[in-house]
Amino acid sequence: MQSLTQSGPQSSPNRAPSRLALTTVRLARRASGLFVHFSDRPLPRFGTFAFTVVGAAVVYGVVVGGHIDEVLDGIGQPLGFSIEQIDVQGNSETSEIDVLQALWQTGAHTLLSLDPAQARQTIESMPWVDRASVAKILPDRVKITLSEHHPYAVWQIGDAFQVVNREGKTIVPFTPGRFGNLPVVVGTGAAGNAAELIDDMEVLPELRARVKAYIRVGDRRWDLQLENGVLIRLPEEKPIEALAEVDRMDRENGLLSRDIAAVDMRLDDRMVIKLTPDALVRRNARLEEREKIIKRNRKDKPV
Repeated sequence: MQSLTQSGPQSSPNRAPSRLALTTVRLARRASGLFVHFSDRPLPRFGTFAFTVVGAAVVYGVVVGGHIDEVLDGIGQPLGFSIEQIDVQGNSETSEIDVLQALWQTGAHTLLSLDPAQARQTIESMPWVDRASVAKILPDRVKITLSEHHPYAVWQIGDAFQVVNREGKTIVPFTPGRFGNLPVVVGTGAAGNAAELIDDMEVLPELRARVKAYIRVGDRRWDLQLENGVLIRLPEEKPIEALAEVDRMDRENGLLSRDIAAVDMRLDDRMVIKLTPDALVRRNARLEEREKIIKRNRKDKPV
């Protein structure tokens, strides 16, 4: 005989949690990254609803409030996952202290909360670091391997001097006393285009050793400023061939040791030499003296 106090059909003891409850559980798992065991015992209808609301509120607060790392650290520290050892490899210009500070900037204190991708991006933003890898080694160790930029030249743009790598990427500001043996490249576009010319000049080692600066002109061609002040103007096409001709003239006639200001190689069929102002004055004086001698000889010559 059916009970008169029953307000409705009884819930089945095998009734599964609602879809909303399962969604909340999955969201909580995904947000925290933890493996949580939930009992298979069904919750009462009101209990399921309450669990859903409370769980959603907790997950929302953790995600929106940015406390996921704190939750993971709070769980990981008692379990022995605190970061206790950090190994840094491949660093020469980058100090280990700077690497450690960059790692702590991520906010992670245990291996559970450490995001290797985020840590790698943070470390790669450091001046000397080209590439980095971050590996978690259980239970408490982090291994960081660096590949640093190689300084290739000093780039002058305006009044600023920067140390750049082979591709022209700025590494750090230039300070006197360091990297003084690097070639100096000047002007817009110089940093990213100098490597090809400088490398090609290996076939002219004596001339290359005399270059004080590689000057980019109009981001199209190069002028070379030598240590003695002579300027070599190169053509856009085949600059190494033009330099080889200058080198030949210098070996045969001491061209670059003379009192000249510039050697212009931009014309295909000729080399144009520009004298220094003092040399030009002396040259004009010699020409005037020569003309006087010629005129005097003409007067003294019998008719």
